[in-house]
Amino acid sequence: MNVFADFQLRVGAMLEKRAASGELPRDLDLGRFVVEPPRDAAHGDLSTNAAMVYARETKAAGSNPRALAQNLAADLAREPDVLRAEVAGPGFINIVLQPAVYEEVLRAVLTDGGRYGAGARSQAGPVNVEYVSANPTGPMHVGHARGAVFGDALASLLQFSGREAVREYYINDAGAQVDVLARSAFLRYREALGEDIGPIPDGLYPGSYLKAVGEAMAREFGPSLREKTESEWLPLARERATDAMLALIRDDLAALHIAHEVFASERELTGADGGADRVREAIEALRVKGFVYEGRLPPPKGAPSEDWEDREQTLFRSTEFGDDVDRPLIKSDGGYTYFASDIAYHKTKIDRGFLTLVDVWGADHGGYVKRMQAAVAALSDNRARLDVRLCQLVRLMRGGEPVKMSKRSGDFVTLREVVDEVGADAVRFIMLMRKNDAPLDFDLAKVIEQSQDNPVFYVQYAHARVRSVLRQAQSVFPNFDLAPGALARADLSLLTDDGERDVMRTLAQYPRTILQAAEAREPHRVAFFAHELATRFHAHWNRGKDSRHLRFVNENNGKLSYARLCLVAAVGLVLASALSILGVSAPEEMR
Repeated sequence: MNVFADFQLRVGAMLEKRAASGELPRDLDLGRFVVEPPRDAAHGDLSTNAAMVYARETKAAGSNPRALAQNLAADLAREPDVLRAEVAGPGFINIVLQPAVYEEVLRAVLTDGGRYGAGARSQAGPVNVEYVSANPTGPMHVGHARGAVFGDALASLLQFSGREAVREYYINDAGAQVDVLARSAFLRYREALGEDIGPIPDGLYPGSYLKAVGEAMAREFGPSLREKTESEWLPLARERATDAMLALIRDDLAALHIAHEVFASERELTGADGGADRVREAIEALRVKGFVYEGRLPPPKGAPSEDWEDREQTLFRSTEFGDDVDRPLIKSDGGYTYFASDIAYHKTKIDRGFLTLVDVWGADHGGYVKRMQAAVAALSDNRARLDVRLCQLVRLMRGGEPVKMSKRSGDFVTLREVVDEVGADAVRFIMLMRKNDAPLDFDLAKVIEQSQDNPVFYVQYAHARVRSVLRQAQSVFPNFDLAPGALARADLSLLTDDGERDVMRTLAQYPRTILQAAEAREPHRVAFFAHELATRFHAHWNRGKDSRHLRFVNENNGKLSYARLCLVAAVGLVLASALSILGVSAPEEMR
């Protein structure tokens, strides 16, 4: 039950009626107006800007929005579930609903349960959500957590909204960084054999996490690798090290309750493992389409670019799709550029039937977006769309003081250490309490505070409080059937207090929040909603501390208590739903 979508359709029908009569153009675009909560709840339950949007196109009313607004408000006032509709300001329409509307909202929550607010199954096709995709060169640090949590919550949000979503991880297991990892692991292998390796040379990974890899190689190969040339031992060390690091990364993600359905390998794309060269195939496919050519790039304007080489080279015509310059595909040494491999990888997504692609990247990759979107458009003949979501940096703090992170120095705080210290729920919720493209400070001390200033505690405590109230009610009224379906049959007209209505109004906004968050691909909106609902619920509970007649459980009035328990149960169901999308637990109790 989406009250806002319902009234969007009703206002749209009123506008269509005026278009049919000639008062408005017949080709009216009905996607330009909104029905939303008013900024001030005192103004009503719903507000629409329809008259403001279409007034200039109205032949009868000229360019006066209030004239069209008065006509629409009169039509709305005749709707049986509208108490009144009033014109405000230059032409906004504020709508006050009959109390019965919110009673139906409560019944919908209790009847639909965990599916309240969920979208119908979409026919738009599956969405590929690729996120994390960290280089397999060490354990994950807290900087990776934001993209991991964002991508995972986004996939859950899309699924709840009705879309099919697949979670995917791209393993960057080709290139120089993996060879550096192999040499670092080989050094630890020599150490495991009893050799004094001294200080870790510059340019190698110094982290102690590689000691276990070296020890495993020593058990497997004994001293035999020391007798081999680098060209012989390097591929063996690379395979063992990348496998070990990927296992470590999977464990780190599992600690955050994240599991990808698909892991795609860069090495497999390049044919390095003996398979087909998918990168070459992708380049040739684009060449056939006329988007790859041999040419020379002009020198960059302003600061020199690392990508620029003054030579004839193989280029992709990314400027035809809005990019700033055409992009090289093959390096001077004959190897593929990272961009070429990424083109091949995204081609595999399209070939697997995905026309809606979402990539979650770090903010430092912002300059890469246009060229990748250009490649997807060229590969798919503009049928597929790539939406890149950039996640800003996380600044790890402890009591207001920065905590260092540096994979190079080996002096970094791993994701697993953070999860072990504060818990997965705190990490996930706090990471989602800011929009992904806004910087985030994550304070290890603050996220475990048991106070209303800690949003994850505040929301989880609201759910635990719901469960506590229901347990208390069952002890006071042992004959009450507190199953949601039974509660839905209560006399909800008894819920007349302003605080109760405030909570009911907030519950009514959940389907709209889900729809808008999924369309905008912004799961933080769900976190914001959960916090708002928790705030409304806590506020009304606190009023009952001071005024006994407002308490949810009244021993002297079972009928009223039963109606209020409907409201309590509905809050619990919606909080649990929102927390589930965010990947955060909904506790039965908190101490």
